[in-house]
Amino acid sequence: MSMKPPLTDLPIKTAEGGFYHGFSLDVTVISKIIISALVVWAIFWPIQSGVVLNGLNGFILGNFAAWYIWVVALFVIVCIGLAIWPTAGRLNLGQDGEGPEFSNFSWFSMMFGAGIGVGMLTWAVAEPVTHFGNNPEVIQGLTTGAGADNVRMAYKWSFLHWGLGAWACYAVTGLSLAFFSYRRGLPLTIRSSLTPLFGSSLSGKLGHLIDIVAVVATILGVAQTLGFGVEQFVAGLTRIGIGGLMEADGGATVLGVVVALLIIMGASTLSALSGVGKGIKWLSNINMTLSIILLGFFIIFGATWFGAQAMVLGIWDYLIALPELSFNVFKSDGVEGSESFLLAQWQGWWPVFYWAWWIAFAPFVGLFLARISRGRTIREFVLGAMIVPSLMCFVWFAWAGGTAIDLELNGEANGLIFDAANGDKIFAMTEFMLAPIADALAWAMAMLIVVLLMTFLVTSADSAVLIVNTINAAGDEGPKARPHIIFWGGALGLVVAGLLVSGGTSAIQTAMVIGALPFSVVMVLMCVALVKAIYNDGKREAAGVPATIDEIEAAQP
Repeated sequence: MSMKPPLTDLPIKTAEGGFYHGFSLDVTVISKIIISALVVWAIFWPIQSGVVLNGLNGFILGNFAAWYIWVVALFVIVCIGLAIWPTAGRLNLGQDGEGPEFSNFSWFSMMFGAGIGVGMLTWAVAEPVTHFGNNPEVIQGLTTGAGADNVRMAYKWSFLHWGLGAWACYAVTGLSLAFFSYRRGLPLTIRSSLTPLFGSSLSGKLGHLIDIVAVVATILGVAQTLGFGVEQFVAGLTRIGIGGLMEADGGATVLGVVVALLIIMGASTLSALSGVGKGIKWLSNINMTLSIILLGFFIIFGATWFGAQAMVLGIWDYLIALPELSFNVFKSDGVEGSESFLLAQWQGWWPVFYWAWWIAFAPFVGLFLARISRGRTIREFVLGAMIVPSLMCFVWFAWAGGTAIDLELNGEANGLIFDAANGDKIFAMTEFMLAPIADALAWAMAMLIVVLLMTFLVTSADSAVLIVNTINAAGDEGPKARPHIIFWGGALGLVVAGLLVSGGTSAIQTAMVIGALPFSVVMVLMCVALVKAIYNDGKREAAGVPATIDEIEAAQP
């Protein structure tokens, strides 16, 4: 059987006039209805929505924990395999000979800022500290919670959650979208990545359903990030002297949530209106610069040697344990308080939650990565979008979290950092380090972190708004109608506010885990479709059959 050129035309019906001009009515309207219904339900029936969401969450964690663990392992294998596969690794995510649009610094800054940057300011300190207190080795009696023998285990688990698995979720999606959009000339939208499996049928209802799932997952995934960020932003505003925004237990008040969201979503909407090449690029460069300054402070003035040890030994322990950690699923015996019950519960709280978070974030970050990565090879993409960001996360966890653990382990902090809320831990630590020198220095550092946090939050939110509109507009990358950008900016803020009101960040977490499940199936199909497409392109090249949109157009009479 002779090879044929690949599919390069996937028409998606869009409105030809009116308010929805240029948008797919099926995808846009249904997505808006689903998100609006969730907002109304969470705000006006908070108790009922909380009960139902928790019930669904329990069902998913009880029945799909293994699925989440194993699919992320698949994504890591696929990404590494494509990078080392000669046929795939050399392929340009664009036309042959095409160069990248953005410099390496801007590319990495936008990728890191949109993909994971905001979470770093909360979890780079909070997560190693939390795992230092408890993790599977502590539950099994192998190490001592908050003991010196548990430091390496704290980093092994922290690096697992923020390492190759996290970025593989983004890389798989980004690779698929860039490959089919820029080599095939297909629309820059989720459905295009499945054309080797479903062909032209994706122009219709099946394609609409895939894009709707992606939009909903994106909104819930970004809402999770913003939920954590809002609470930390409020903690930062309190630290710099703005009162009345936090409860006594460290949570944000309703006023605090409203103030934070008005600032963040207002700025992000303005940035989204300016597009990727202006507002988002400049914000990303700013937050990368501020990140380097803050990280440099921890490396130079924090636990320098302790952090270096945590970095080296943590990476070693993580890589050695990665094969087992990638596939091991803890099974509960159903007896509350038993070792197996606690292990399964811990896995649901941490690895399963994180894998769901990264998967829910993947349509947004993946499409954004594709948008800024045209002209790079697959091997370069995997290195830049998977390996380098993982190392950046490890550096943050080693020196920011390592400084916190060292201060508590040697008794200097005396529980001050441990007892602070997760979002407040970094502020508590920097104030403890600087206040004895000068209160003004402590205040200035808190202000720097607040500004950095805001730029990360705005970058994530405005990127998400643009990506949602790109999917709704059938892959049109150009600027779309301003009212739709404003709608999704407001909708994202209301989702965060509604779920925080109905049950705090746990309600957002629950909704996100639920929303990620259907998109995880789409991502598995993406892996199959991408490998199939690259394999067939190799056969086309050998047979002299055109495989890219430029080659196909050049071959036409």
